[in-house]
Amino acid sequence: MRIVHIITRLIVGGAQENTLLSCEGQHDLGHDVTLITGPAIGPEGSLLQRAQTFGYKVEVVDAMRRAIRPGKDFRTYRWLTRRLRELKPDVVHTHSSKAGIIGRWASHRAGVPWIVHTIHGLAFTASTRWYVNRVYETLERRTAPITHRIVCVADAMRDQSLAARIGRPEQYVTVYSGMDTRPFINPPTSRELVRAQLGLADGDIAVGTIARLFDLKGHDDIIAAAPELCARFPRLKFIWIGDGLLRPRFEQQIGEMNLRERFILTGLVPPTKIPELTGALDILVHPSRREGLARALPQGQLAGCPVITYDIDGNREGLIDGQTGYCLPPFDQTRLRVALIDLIENEIKRKDWGRRGREFALARFDTKVMVARLEAVYQR
Repeated sequence: MRIVHIITRLIVGGAQENTLLSCEGQHDLGHDVTLITGPAIGPEGSLLQRAQTFGYKVEVVDAMRRAIRPGKDFRTYRWLTRRLRELKPDVVHTHSSKAGIIGRWASHRAGVPWIVHTIHGLAFTASTRWYVNRVYETLERRTAPITHRIVCVADAMRDQSLAARIGRPEQYVTVYSGMDTRPFINPPTSRELVRAQLGLADGDIAVGTIARLFDLKGHDDIIAAAPELCARFPRLKFIWIGDGLLRPRFEQQIGEMNLRERFILTGLVPPTKIPELTGALDILVHPSRREGLARALPQGQLAGCPVITYDIDGNREGLIDGQTGYCLPPFDQTRLRVALIDLIENEIKRKDWGRRGREFALARFDTKVMVARLEAVYQR
């Protein structure tokens, strides 16, 4: 098949990694794959070089931006329409909010026979400004009728979309977001060496977070719990993997609490470092306020860590509550502290839940499983 994927930008993030793995897997199956993206603008880091070196075609549309920019958005729409008429794809598969709207309408105008869109996270819950959410909800509702299949990374995305009167039930199919599981099972650098490089001593308990240092990722909830937990557990350390615009603010708050020695901020790291850093953790906590289905949850479980998260969007489908981690009532900071205390105090439970979590994540989130399911969607 001739397949075109379209995504707004290739920053380091879950939706972007999902898209690259889809392109790579389909390229390996022998399909003619083209990836169209906007520039990777932002402090989160770029995956563009990885995309450009795999073997499929990559094209960058300079006008495509994450923010709503009517002039640039219209130029992007016209460029995509013209380019898709030239490429004549069998399938266009769009990802993320902006590319999902513009890319599907351009595909429709260009006469693409099959249009697929993946919901990685719901655009109409992303902003704290209600009118921005309303615009995206309206656009999604109007764009669904020209979409042949809507792929969700969790059943929760389907249910929430249908509740917002977006599309019809028969349009939806769930394909869990895949990842290369091998580096998490056998990381390139040993746990002992990575912990030493991070400055962790024998006996330290590392509670880690994998997320951009940005709004709605839940770092504030960890900071709120930190003074009590650090006073109770002198060997507790927090490892924050990732970077973002809010780093200066978080560093200031940590300093004001005199907890600089208890927080290790890795900053921006290449995706290839995530498996070994995750392998150095004892517990993974992901208190985000908005997700599709957080990739950090299977990543933590693949590394043998129990996980803690809030029961929002698709997160419940990313673990087995009470067996591989805790899925807590949304934004309940008290329950978050209780769950952390339980796992910090109970090494046997940590190891047992970590073993179960690895088995669960391997069966549901391996890349080969995702690519095979996408292949089935396209063939149907």
